[in-house]
Amino acid sequence: MSDDIVEVPFNGSVMIAQKLDDGEIYAALKPICENIGITFNGQRERLNRTPWAVVRMIRTTGADGKRYDMMAVSRKTLTMWLATIDTSRLKDEHARRNVTVYQQEAAEALDRYFHEGGAIRTYDSDSDADIMARALLVAQKTLERKNRELQAKTDQIKELEPKAKALDDFTNVPDVLLVRETAKLLSNAGPPIGERELWKWLDQHGWVYRHAGTWWAASERVKAGHLVMVESRSHGQRGDGTLFAYAPTVKITRKGLALLHRRLGERTLDAALGPEQGGATR
Repeated sequence: MSDDIVEVPFNGSVMIAQKLDDGEIYAALKPICENIGITFNGQRERLNRTPWAVVRMIRTTGADGKRYDMMAVSRKTLTMWLATIDTSRLKDEHARRNVTVYQQEAAEALDRYFHEGGAIRTYDSDSDADIMARALLVAQKTLERKNRELQAKTDQIKELEPKAKALDDFTNVPDVLLVRETAKLLSNAGPPIGERELWKWLDQHGWVYRHAGTWWAASERVKAGHLVMVESRSHGQRGDGTLFAYAPTVKITRKGLALLHRRLGERTLDAALGPEQGGATR
């Protein structure tokens, strides 16, 4: 649901409105009652007992900077409610005129604002300056809304960029990787993990084991295609001058990298949830 509360210029004042993600438009009832010149409490009680009325609460910021809940009605409810107000029973001429204006054009003004970017009502007595002032107000509100939409899209792009980069890294990696290289790629794609921490995780989860001071890949992981043992091309020399081969090196395949990325993501989720919320202890 959208949290954007907007002020729609209309009839020399504003209507406070909100458009939901499903496209439904809601207008705050109290400001409309005040603009028209009828009591809010009576209309609120009337709508609450009316079966066709669709109402909800929206949060808006008051003049004091605090957040308040306001009763709002759907666009369809607004039209029906205004149509049921009998202007002949209103003693105040100003109120009668305002009700008539709202009955004729309020819903249309909301539609124009949200679908076309603005709603400007003019009167025969308006000067060019009056019309221009209203137009500038609408333009300002439209620009603010467009800027918010642009900022939201920019933020989304920034959020997705690292993930896209990580995916690109995953699809362009060599066939096999050192544990150090794997830790770097995993850190780019998610929560940071160092080489030592990754070795510890691999050991604890049965991917590798240590023998004679050297790490070895578990046979199950080799058979599954997650790890390989790569023979060293270098040799060492003993004190007596004889040569010896270095132990093979554990390397992680692309398939193993993808599985590690998924497993470590599950570990992060479990840590965030905690045992009491269903997080598993790995």
